[in-house]
Amino acid sequence: MKYYNNILETIGNTPLVRINKTVETNALVLAKVETFNPGHSIKDRMAIKMIEDAEKDGRLKPGGTIIEGTSGNTGMGLALTAIQKGYKCIFVLADKQSKEKMDILRAVGAQVKVCPTNVDPDDPRSYYSVSKRLSKEIPNSWYVNQYDNPSNAKAHYESTGPEIWQQTEGKITHLVVGVGTGGTISGTAKYLKEQNPNVKVWGIDTFGSVFKKYHETGEFDEKEIYSYITEGIGEDILPKNVDFSIIDHFEKVTDKDGAVMARRLSREEGIMVGYSAGSAIAGLNQLKDKLTKDDVVIVIFHDHGTRYVGKLFNDEWMKEMNFM
Repeated sequence: MKYYNNILETIGNTPLVRINKTVETNALVLAKVETFNPGHSIKDRMAIKMIEDAEKDGRLKPGGTIIEGTSGNTGMGLALTAIQKGYKCIFVLADKQSKEKMDILRAVGAQVKVCPTNVDPDDPRSYYSVSKRLSKEIPNSWYVNQYDNPSNAKAHYESTGPEIWQQTEGKITHLVVGVGTGGTISGTAKYLKEQNPNVKVWGIDTFGSVFKKYHETGEFDEKEIYSYITEGIGEDILPKNVDFSIIDHFEKVTDKDGAVMARRLSREEGIMVGYSAGSAIAGLNQLKDKLTKDDVVIVIFHDHGTRYVGKLFNDEWMKEMNFM
């Protein structure tokens, strides 16, 4: 009989699927569809890696409580791992995250605390600050800190990068990834560029985020920061997991273009994915003039569209946002 001993053994080895109708280039565009992970996102990969590394060096002890600020997907990966290993979870989310993400985390046994989005990272009400405070107040707890935790990028160096290299038989020419914590793009790109330094790495950013200007000028410009609707990409901080030296270009995509493209992917490709995937394909189309028919482009599809049913897949919400 062939079976897995638990759900964690099904993480990884996700398929590459050709994108046909929503891309505006004759290059071969392949999506790495991470919704096939058990938690329906790429964050499962780094969640189990961060927990196992913390167990090894004693930061996470038996019966402990895992605390993390998350946009939802990392929380899901951590919760699935915690269920198998006997840990409790408390997740802190910003109030711009979809209700579905919060409900799903509660469904797998996690406590969820919601914080205001439109506050500075250092504000005591921010989800960064609340996460750190809880980890100090709650005995036998561990603050994951996916933004600066090196196990995040390491997970993708050890799994996502090698999978893409093998699946494309080394023919990949471009990697396109939405950038949030930076773990996915940095770990995957590090592996791929070690195999072939000519692989181009494009990070997808959003308006209201600091990444693109910092990458191009070295300046952290607070004037760039303002509240945005896109979920999962962009930051108002500089996570240690973002290796700017390995990223060739950042492309900003509007809230509207990301949402509209995510809906198109569902209706025209039959692939129901989230906001960051829509932004990634929209960003790729903005860069179409940099591609040729001989290029092989891998785009990471981070998470599943069911996380956004009440938002970008809801016509009334789209009208309220003036996206339709």
